[in-house]
Amino acid sequence: MLNKENVIKLKSNKFIGDLWGGLGAMLVALPAAIAFGVTILSPLGGSFAAQGALAGILGAIAIGLVAPALGGTKRLISAPCAPAAAVLSALVIEMTQTGVPPETILIRLSIICLLCGALQLVFGFVGVGRLIKYMPYPVVSGYLTGVGLIIIISQIPKLLGAPKGIDLIEAVSNPANWNQTGIIVGTVTMLAMAIAPKLTKTVPAAIIGISSGIVTYFIIASFNRDLMSISENPLIIGSLGASGKSLLPAIAGKWSAASQIGISDLAMAIMPGITLALLLSIDTLKTCVVLDAITKSRHDSNRELIGQGVANLASTVIGGIPGAGTMGATLINISGGAHTRLSGIIEGIMALLAFAILGNLMAWVPIAALAGILLVIGFRMIDWHSFSFLRNRSTILDFVVIIAVVVVAETISLIAASATGIVLAILLFVREQVGTSIIHRKSYGNEVFSRQTRLPEEMEVLQTKGSDTAIFELQGGLFFGTTDQLYRALEPELKTRRYIVLDMRRVQHVDITATHMLEQIEDMLTEKGATLLFSDIPRKLPTGRDMKKYFDEVGLALGEHHVQIFAELDSALEWVENRILADQKMTRAEEKTLELKDIALFAGRKKDTMADLELCIERRSYKTGDKIFSKGEDGDELFIVRRGVVKIVLPIAGEEAHQLATIGQGNFFGEMSFLDKDVHSADAVAQTETELFILSRAKFDEIAAHHKKLAGNVLGGLAMALSVRLRYANSELRALRDTSW
Repeated sequence: MLNKENVIKLKSNKFIGDLWGGLGAMLVALPAAIAFGVTILSPLGGSFAAQGALAGILGAIAIGLVAPALGGTKRLISAPCAPAAAVLSALVIEMTQTGVPPETILIRLSIICLLCGALQLVFGFVGVGRLIKYMPYPVVSGYLTGVGLIIIISQIPKLLGAPKGIDLIEAVSNPANWNQTGIIVGTVTMLAMAIAPKLTKTVPAAIIGISSGIVTYFIIASFNRDLMSISENPLIIGSLGASGKSLLPAIAGKWSAASQIGISDLAMAIMPGITLALLLSIDTLKTCVVLDAITKSRHDSNRELIGQGVANLASTVIGGIPGAGTMGATLINISGGAHTRLSGIIEGIMALLAFAILGNLMAWVPIAALAGILLVIGFRMIDWHSFSFLRNRSTILDFVVIIAVVVVAETISLIAASATGIVLAILLFVREQVGTSIIHRKSYGNEVFSRQTRLPEEMEVLQTKGSDTAIFELQGGLFFGTTDQLYRALEPELKTRRYIVLDMRRVQHVDITATHMLEQIEDMLTEKGATLLFSDIPRKLPTGRDMKKYFDEVGLALGEHHVQIFAELDSALEWVENRILADQKMTRAEEKTLELKDIALFAGRKKDTMADLELCIERRSYKTGDKIFSKGEDGDELFIVRRGVVKIVLPIAGEEAHQLATIGQGNFFGEMSFLDKDVHSADAVAQTETELFILSRAKFDEIAAHHKKLAGNVLGGLAMALSVRLRYANSELRALRDTSW
């Protein structure tokens, strides 16, 4: 039991874990944020690489402080991320190539980021969070791979030390553009990041990588004094233009050109803003889903999107870049011992302290080292596991979706790639549904029978004429994609069967195309004097739709249609059997109340035996709907129907019940409790006005002592009846297991 001292100790341990987790997360998130910022703004040239680094730092601070405070997902670390860098850097390059001034580009980026944060707020408030996290895996895989490739393509020229404005092909193909120092620094950084996890789990790989790059740069600089200058040195970030002491003036300077915003700036921000909002939301929720699996927790998607939206708005306002929940920093946070969302806030505080204390030293971070970090991140973002989809024919099309998303991402845009992937995933889903059989099972009326107890001569007729009935148990979705499949399955039977039974119990969805096809089938059957029957029409589909009500709304179940609708398949089969027996002139005459001598169990007994039996038999009457006994009640009586019909039903949940048997005149029920003296296993309900003979086991044992032949005949009759029922049950099981059709 926890006392006050233990509670304090537990809270203290959690705080220490949050502290170390937050520190470790900052050491991963901050270098990456600086690299992302440099990637976004370095195409503008001059001192903009330093401004990009500052924007990355400010983004890490703002997002780190705000997102965990409002989002509420425990142990999630939010920071500037690769998708934001990919989208924004591509926009900067595009605008630079079209001659847009750098100041205008910065304002447009701010508008895009503000729109992104605002849209994430809207997503959270209207509940889009639940939908985004159901993005198909091939789409997510493709877009992450696309983002990884975009980052790699954009960083290789920086790694090679190529001048501003040179693209990948020109940079790689022309060694004259290469800078040996940058290549060495970047290569060392990448090698250090790759080897670090094998050497230590304590220090994040990104810290070891960037430290190795910086040390390597200064070793080379010791032989080349020109590299020790900050001004006009293209190999390092350069002065950030702000430190902890000049933070507020730096933030104010970011909005100095806000008065220049025009309609064209707002118009061009719409699609990139939507793209960024979708990608950052997906990235965050994907991380949250992984976090749930690791920590056995459950995040609130919509609340998290609201927190991320506010965080990105705050980051933009102070001049930072947007971000999302990031996988790497989150995993470091967890491994560091974090327990609560306080660890995320601590990460933001640590980023602020690092900026305030080390802001001036960050000017010496080599751009090639940052490029090396991003190249490793980009490489790791590529979903290499997806290539295993090529091994199996069943997953090749999923791989095609991934490749299509990647190609569109590289040639058009990430939002177009996501849209392409979703459309292809939907087409694959429809294809899968079309390829799945809509028929769960097909059987005929001479193989499967209702639970109505029948006389032997009636069963012979049903076994002969039952083939006039075809029973289809449907499954899955009845929609435009499966309509033709269902029609082709029904078509051969429409020509030869008098009754078509469609059991709808396993149907998950139905649309207007399917109902129209069912109307056509009903018309075809009506023309030839046949009947269409529905059973087990779901009251509530997974979509929430009431299928029975829907059938009424589209007119399929209205009076002018010659369809029969039953609550259970058994009821439908019973109705068909009664029609078949009526056609064969086997309708029973108006029921007269049977006497003991009319009951098959006691037929042929001597007068004295029947007289003794009369003394032991109890007579009872029940009105329609009366319950004769209930499941779980004690009882050792055998009930014999003199007149009327009794339903044996199994209660399931609430008012739901499953019909087990229908007992008619001359037949009996309650034999299980009569034989084993255990409680009743189901309910017995009078379906009509009913009169019964009732023989208790105690009375039977008394008469059996004096009339052993009668006792033997009764027990033999019970055994024979049970044997016949079991044979029919076996026949049904064979039919139900037969999938040869």
